[in-house]
Amino acid sequence: MNKEIHPSEIKGSVVAAASKSSMQRVLAAALLRKGTTIIHNPGNSNDDQSALDTIQKLGAKIDWKGDVLEVKSNGVYPVSDEINCGESGLGIRMFTPIAALSSKQLTVTGTGSLVTRPMHFFDEIFPKLGIDISSQEGRLPLVIKGPIVPSNIDVDGSLSSQFLTGLLMAYAASEAKDVEINVHDLKSKPYIDLTIKVLSDFGWIVRHDQYEKFYFENHQTSVAEVREYSVEGDWSGAAFLLVAGAIAGNIEVKGLDIHSTQADKVILHALKSAGAEMEIEERSIYINKSSLKAFEFDATECPDLFPPLVALASYCEGDTKIAGVNRLAHKESNRALTLQEEFGKMGVSIKLDGDLMIITGGEKILGAEVYSHHDHRIAMACAVAALRAKGVVKISGAEAINKSYPTFYQHLIQLGVTVKNC
Repeated sequence: MNKEIHPSEIKGSVVAAASKSSMQRVLAAALLRKGTTIIHNPGNSNDDQSALDTIQKLGAKIDWKGDVLEVKSNGVYPVSDEINCGESGLGIRMFTPIAALSSKQLTVTGTGSLVTRPMHFFDEIFPKLGIDISSQEGRLPLVIKGPIVPSNIDVDGSLSSQFLTGLLMAYAASEAKDVEINVHDLKSKPYIDLTIKVLSDFGWIVRHDQYEKFYFENHQTSVAEVREYSVEGDWSGAAFLLVAGAIAGNIEVKGLDIHSTQADKVILHALKSAGAEMEIEERSIYINKSSLKAFEFDATECPDLFPPLVALASYCEGDTKIAGVNRLAHKESNRALTLQEEFGKMGVSIKLDGDLMIITGGEKILGAEVYSHHDHRIAMACAVAALRAKGVVKISGAEAINKSYPTFYQHLIQLGVTVKNC
């Protein structure tokens, strides 16, 4: 699917989409607890759909009641020999340890870029936990057979916090006691905060010492209890809307929790550093078109912000410097190179210097034909950058946004953007 994004002034109000980071964790917790979970504001991205499919194959039963999702579970009891996590990096890394709670042999696979992402972590860690595993030299598919035997282990947290999320959930659900997970060089700590919060909301208490040692307390939930949970708005997707407002309009973004543990909430700090005019309320953020200046920002703990930050920096006078480039290699694309290539087509100079990205911004964004590389955040970043370009920006592979934010183009249209199929 191709889309044309025409230069547009935007105004109006939009409600942020549900957070897939929250939604997937909530679905995992709903699978792990025994009883009924009623989920309000459920997400509908491709990653969310893959997670829904996964929990059903691991034994949960779901029932849609209008816009509300009911999940009934008695724990992890697989009804299939295979789970497919789609193209969700969180899904594969979180659900694989969870699936290993079962003694059934399972094949774990995925699609798209996921088949090339490194999974050596499981080859190294699972044998220490009593789990049989075979992989394709550290790639998918994985064949695993549990059950997991929680033990004291050391974990390298430098590649992704998502591996640790899966272990924390599996350990908590197994009622692990007197064991610790020791973690070295943990990245994306806010995502672990989100994991711990969801576990706590479902009754599992996980403690940590400076994100280096994690340990577990007794589970608090009654089997018969019906638990209701509301998925919070997505700061990752909303970052593109907020940047759009700073570039091209006067908008209100509703449905975001300013007290959220989501890592990408720090987009607010970047916008302030760039001189964006904002008014922040408890459930609404108002943001206006502003004269923007170059800024410096460390995105090591929030690498998903690179694409919207590059769109923002494209309209900032001067050289913006963003640290954390080393976190970008193993995404849906190698985002550092992809951003450099696609924004280069729009006349934006991006230099890579080790862990630093340097974007030279201004008012010279050109109309161009760009390619998403099947990466949802690249498609959205190009669409936002198009709002004040000198001509139309045509995005090929524009459907990539379905991975995380299926209503993205609808929200742009709602705000007054001219979006055309082509």
